[in-house]
Amino acid sequence: MCQTSALMDKGGKDELLLENVTALDVVDGGLRISTLFEGTSTLAGAAIRRIDFVGGKLYLYQKTAA
Repeated sequence: MCQTSALMDKGGKDELLLENVTALDVVDGGLRISTLFEGTSTLAGAAIRRIDFVGGKLYLYQKTAA
């Protein structure tokens, strides 16, 4: 079984945020991410930068206030 890892851009570096991501929902004001072992987290202000389907990585960033 192959799950995805979620990484957050922190000052130009991608830091591991969550492993074994099984679902991602775009919700008002951010993202809701479910994992195999850690349950569900809501990330306010987060957005998808890129998805690497082959590498199993989800690259996120924090949107800045307009």
